[in-house]
Amino acid sequence: MGIFDSFRKEEVAGTKVLVGQLSTKFAEEVKADLRVYKRFYPAASSATFTSVAEVRGAASHQYDVLHLFCDVGADGAITDASGDRLTGAELLKTSVDSGVKLLWIGNDNPQEAYDAGFKTKGLKINVVLTLRRLGSNTSLFLDSLLTKMQAGETLSKAWSVASQPEGKSVQPDVPHTVSSLGRGAVVLR
Repeated sequence: MGIFDSFRKEEVAGTKVLVGQLSTKFAEEVKADLRVYKRFYPAASSATFTSVAEVRGAASHQYDVLHLFCDVGADGAITDASGDRLTGAELLKTSVDSGVKLLWIGNDNPQEAYDAGFKTKGLKINVVLTLRRLGSNTSLFLDSLLTKMQAGETLSKAWSVASQPEGKSVQPDVPHTVSSLGRGAVVLR
């Protein structure tokens, strides 16, 4: 791969989306975000996982977008009710290996937890880690982001425009996230 390949637009037609949760405590957020995805990708699906093994399996099913709701512990790991663990690094690796273009943790987690487990440097994947959803604002932001991609903008351009609209230096209603756009030239259609 040459240096200019990273700037080449990568269009994905028929984007496969999974919105999943580990436990049922995120049911309202899952429903809200899934509704947005379904507007753009009618085949988008949802799942409720009971174990990290199921999360790991979902990450390996070659989804283009994996939008997860799960608690990330202080050590950067996701733990299920039985104590089984999936580190952020393992989730990232499985997602990259299966071709996920966007991995989004959709619920609030502390930055320190993400810093401990989700090292994205050098990975060819877009990652969004939510610090504060700010209620329904995440769904509104997601809608704006996907609208821009449907119009042909790359994820990195759509992200910068959606998070900092023209003429606004501070956008108080944009959810607080940590993002890494390691595959920013992708367009999800």
